Amino acid sequence: MEQTFLIYNTLTHKKEAFKPINPGHVGMYVCGPTVYGDAHLGHARPAITFDILFRYLQHLGYKVRYVRNITDVGHLEHDADEGEDKIAKKARLEQLEPMEIAQYYTRRFNSAMEKLNVLPPSIEPHATGHIIEQQQLVKEILDNGYAYVSNGSVYFDIEKYNKDYKYGILSGRTLENIKDASRDTLAGVGEKKNQADFALWKKAQPEHIMRWPSPWSDGFPGWHCECTAMGRKYLGDEFDIHGGGMDLVFPHHECEIAQAQASMGHQAVHYWMHNNMITINGQKMGKSYNNFITLDQFFKGEHELLTKPFSPMTIRFFILSAHYRGTVDFSSEALEAAEKGFARLMNGLKDLKRIQPAKGSSPEITAFVKELSNKLYAAMNDDMQTPIVISELFEACHQVNLLVDRKAKISADDLQTLSQTMHLWIEDILGLINTNDNGGENKALDKVMQMVLDIRAKAKADKDWTTSDKIRDDLNEAGIIIKDTPDGAIWEI
Repeated sequence: MEQTFLIYNTLTHKKEAFKPINPGHVGMYVCGPTVYGDAHLGHARPAITFDILFRYLQHLGYKVRYVRNITDVGHLEHDADEGEDKIAKKARLEQLEPMEIAQYYTRRFNSAMEKLNVLPPSIEPHATGHIIEQQQLVKEILDNGYAYVSNGSVYFDIEKYNKDYKYGILSGRTLENIKDASRDTLAGVGEKKNQADFALWKKAQPEHIMRWPSPWSDGFPGWHCECTAMGRKYLGDEFDIHGGGMDLVFPHHECEIAQAQASMGHQAVHYWMHNNMITINGQKMGKSYNNFITLDQFFKGEHELLTKPFSPMTIRFFILSAHYRGTVDFSSEALEAAEKGFARLMNGLKDLKRIQPAKGSSPEITAFVKELSNKLYAAMNDDMQTPIVISELFEACHQVNLLVDRKAKISADDLQTLSQTMHLWIEDILGLINTNDNGGENKALDKVMQMVLDIRAKAKADKDWTTSDKIRDDLNEAGIIIKDTPDGAIWEI
């Protein structure tokens, strides 16, 4: 059946029915990491949010070209036009080449994404690999009169642009607001006409390692240029979706809109989508705030705020348990709750295999199976309401428990439909998988648990209740729950 997929467009501040520019095809660009340190929980949120969007669009039958960039030059300290390049600074401190830093942290970022079951994008372009395209963008903006050269650097002329277009349409800021703010934050930058003007090309100081020749100076591109240039190169002058964290709305994405209009005379993006922030005690998690926990620390449990290690799938479930546009406040307790929620879904899939089909289904089971898929699509089509999707899947797990306990009946056809629906939504769309399903460790645990259950079954047959109860209680203490069913004992973590 055809689905009407509503997504919230930051540009229009409302939900809109998604209609791609080219029927059957979707072009999507998402801002990737600046690779000068390990990925943290704040990086995981946009990666997982737009992974869900990527998966769902493909599920709906679209051919998706998903571009997610790597920023390896031009992102200066404090997101401003002055200061040291973040990667060059890290390279100087560690006495390495900047590209060594970029390559090392790119590999580690992609490794963390793989653990989180984030699908790789169709294209992962690097800013340093597209200097020519960025220089071409700067030339176009200069030729159209919306930029000027000053002391070898090129700056975007916001006042000139604002007369023909409107700067601030994405963030809702006025030029006066931006000017007032920039007087405080960018005071002393004397080569600009206006302190709010942003850099398109920066002349490199003698000590600056990363530099390229250009018509204006030996230097490097401004941070905002890369996404505009690479989006156009791989997705065309107009494309469907541009995503990223809400912290990028201003200035990064606002500047991207201005660059597109100043160079081409029109906007490039139809739908702007932004995920909200991960917070710790109400403050945004980020490297600039020095309050971040890296994904590697989560996986190993090596941080003072963590009570124990948390698996990548627990992190993924934690992020999906809140709507992508809502804030998520981190706590170890919240992650422990997410761990239980993820285990509940995995146990639901595991218990499906234990259900014995009957000749017919109980009326309430037939109704539930019939409606489940519709409810899941309704939630997902309403701007990706993953918490509601998870809630509906929890209810499916409850129905599975009733069937395992033989408190309800299900036909073979209904069981097949229920199983297909749960596997599709949990594994394929939400991307939540049991990472222990394959490999010797899990098979060994299955064998050991079967031996333990056999010993307990013999103890029960011999009416040795002390031994039977001790096995159950000891396993429970170790985090393994034993459930006695009409078909014998089963276990789950």
